[in-house]
Amino acid sequence: MVIKMKTITSVSNPLVKAWKKLDTKKGRREAKEFLIEGEHLIEEALRYNRVQHILLLEGLDHKFLSYDNVILVSQKVLDELSSTISKAQMMAVCTIEEKAVEIRNRVVLLDGVQDPGNLGTIVRTAVSFGYDQVILSKECVDLYNEKVVRSTQGALFAMSVVIKDLPEEIKTLKQEGLMVYGTSLHEAVFMKNRKKAQRVALVLGNEGSGVSDVVLHECDQNLMIEMDQFESLNVAVAAGIAMYTLRYE
Repeated sequence: MVIKMKTITSVSNPLVKAWKKLDTKKGRREAKEFLIEGEHLIEEALRYNRVQHILLLEGLDHKFLSYDNVILVSQKVLDELSSTISKAQMMAVCTIEEKAVEIRNRVVLLDGVQDPGNLGTIVRTAVSFGYDQVILSKECVDLYNEKVVRSTQGALFAMSVVIKDLPEEIKTLKQEGLMVYGTSLHEAVFMKNRKKAQRVALVLGNEGSGVSDVVLHECDQNLMIEMDQFESLNVAVAAGIAMYTLRYE
């Protein structure tokens, strides 16, 4: 028995028009959906049951053809939806969901991080080092920006990422028993001299201005990374060093 799959060839199709709106933050938030591209990201999204539709270029033998939610599409449709220069052969429409966390032992808070690559790398690093949650301020770049999604390499599906008011959330974390460390070049101690704790939260800031004073004021202690030459590091690099130190030292 041959199963006939749904096929879309026109960019004027209502579904294509709806998916095109996912190019914007507003469109993504209203639909609670976002687009991903490429085999690895689709595999990760399927692993966490986040795929609504898989869009495959018609006429090719794809590994996802056996899935129930496959729609075959023309190259014109993929070109309309894809944000990359190379010709896409597969994309997926995924749901925006918040991963639940019962107990928070290790948390990262980001205050106004704007670079998509930095945010994506920090989320991926947090997953790698066993952190429980990443908390974003409202000023951060959108998690579902395609450059952020691509740089997470699928880690965003494994991590709980939420948007909160950071000063208020820091108060909540303290009430839960976490030590909250800010990061700053002023009125800070070297990481090796910090007050050590098992349950920790780490706050990192904007690429240019760092963590805001109002957020630093709520932290238990401000830390800085010991360095021989430069005064500061890229925020994603600093996040990796600090997360590793707090997790494994």
